[in-house]
Formats: sequence, structure tokens, C-alpha cells
Amino acid sequence: MDSLTQITLGAAVSVAVMGRRTAIWKAALWGGIAGTLPDLDALIDHGDPLLNMVRHRAESHSLLLLTLFSPLLARLVSHVHGQTALWRRWWLALWLALFTHPLLDTMTVYGTQLLQPFSDHPYAVGSVFIIDPAYTLPLLLGVIAALARGRQGSGLRWNLAGLVLSTAYLGWSVVAQQWATQVAHASLQAQGIAADRLLVTPAPFNTVLWRLVAITPSHYHEGYHSLLDRDPTIRWLAHDRGPALIGQHANDAPVARLAAFTQGFYRLRETPDGRLHITDLRMGQEPDYIFNFDVGPVDAVGTEPPSFRASRPDTDRALAWLWQRLWGADLLPMGAALANDDDVR
Repeated sequence: MDSLTQITLGAAVSVAVMGRRTAIWKAALWGGIAGTLPDLDALIDHGDPLLNMVRHRAESHSLLLLTLFSPLLARLVSHVHGQTALWRRWWLALWLALFTHPLLDTMTVYGTQLLQPFSDHPYAVGSVFIIDPAYTLPLLLGVIAALARGRQGSGLRWNLAGLVLSTAYLGWSVVAQQWATQVAHASLQAQGIAADRLLVTPAPFNTVLWRLVAITPSHYHEGYHSLLDRDPTIRWLAHDRGPALIGQHANDAPVARLAAFTQGFYRLRETPDGRLHITDLRMGQEPDYIFNFDVGPVDAVGTEPPSFRASRPDTDRALAWLWQRLWGADLLPMGAALANDDDVR
């Protein structure tokens, strides 16, 4: 999730655990710090943009390593504030602030390596977008109320209410995702699309409109389903995945690395000047994707470091499309302008 959300979650958890045992601002401050510490790994340069992507949310998001770090942080905090008698309570508060960070990240589609150093599997539920005001606002308002009212019980109750509401929203997101998944599977079967895997993840800033990506050996099919759609029929837009290039380069290090991290949701394309581009299909929408990399000449992949080739949509156009489609408007995916008519089902 975004930094503001993680800071706010850490603060809310710490305030809830510490209660009246210390000043609210102290609990919020250190909880917020603990809530953002795991993301400091973004400052580490692993040598190239692709490695930086797949090594983000790795060791710093390990549940084991964060658990081992938490008593050290608690000792430091309790000593700074002269509250050594409370260090166990600080330990619980800061452990939860650290621990909930990767758990929340796992709810997004990016991929979080919870079991480092034993496994580099990127866990991803994908039921919430990386920025979702409906999740963040209850937490933020609860923390603000607690800070404003100090140790008064009403402020702590507001903080607890924010935690309960935000957690309930995560539960709702999973239920909504499962509903969209069922609709997507039914649509694929009805339209004769034999998909090897299916991605169901929310469109930006909400859990009403869902982006769907179905992978076949040769293509990826993009579609959308809003919970407000009157007709559950999904218009799938087919795009070439680069099967010949995948067969040729699947074992090349940068390709294999991103293929594993995306769990198969990627494409390969050769540019007119003979460069090979690999794209993470999970984040973005056709034709614009955040994580797109140039991995070198097609006939010499890996001989030079990958370079970042992000593509972003026109914000005004994208938001206008998102708002209309969320409310159930019968619109083709934005990438339809680049597809042939017979690619739309």
C-alpha cells in the first residue's frame, strides 16, 4: 500500500495497544515509524530497475525478520522515553505495527515475500488497489481523533473504530473479488476462451470495478466487470502475448525473473529497432503499464542491464473512463482503440 496508509495503520495499531499507558502522540509517532520502516528497502539499488522491482518487499517484509527486529526497536523506544517498565508493551505495539505492514501489502497485487529468507514466493491476494481512500480514511480519522482527545476514552474508541472499519473493508474486498472471479470464469467458459490463469484485481481507488486478465498460451485477454453492471457479459479484448519470443527467451535471466515474480502475467514484445520488452500485465491497463522493461537486443538478451520503460495513460481520459465504467456504463476497455474489431468478444 502507499506510504500514508502504512504510516496511518502503524500509528493506529500502536495507539490501540498502548492505550492510556503512554502519551497518544508517542504511540502514534513510533507506530507510524514502524509502519513505514519496511518500505525503506525502496532506497536500495540492486543494480537495475528490474531487480529493484522484484527485490522490493523482500527481506524487509519478512514476517520472521520483522519479528526478530521488533524487541530491539521496543528496547530503543522505551529507553528514549524513560519507560523501560513498559518495554514489553512497546514490544507488542511495535511488533504489530511492523507485522501488519507486509500483511496489508499482501492484499495488493504487487507481491510480498513474506517467508524470506526461506522462500522468495511473492504472495499477493490482489483484492485492494495500492491506494484506496475507503481503507485509509477510517484509519486516518481515528488516529486524528485520538491525537485530538489525548488519553480520553472517546479518542481511543474512535481509533479502534477506524481499525475495525478498515479491516472490515479488507474483508469486503475479498468477497467482492470472489464474486467478480465467478463472473469472469463463467464469461470465459461461455465465450470459449480456455485460460490457463486468471487475474482479478480492482481498478484504481475502489473495489466496485474489477480488471480481469485471462492468460492463454498465445494471448492475454483483458476485460472489466463492475458490481453495478446490469449485464454480466464481459467484453474481452485479446492481445498477442509473444508466444514465439517467450519460447525463445523464457530461460534468459531477466525474463525468467519477471515471469516468476508476476506468476505468469507478463508479455514479450520486439520493438521495431530489435529490442526485447517485457511487461508486467498486473499493474496498469492496455496499452499503458507501469512496469515495462527493455532487456536488450532480441539476439543478445542479458548483455546489458534492463532499463525502465514505463507508460502512463492520459490522466483525465483514464479517470473519466474509470468513473463511467464503475457505474456500469457499457464501455470497451481503453485499449480497444489499438485492437482489431475481431479481437473484441
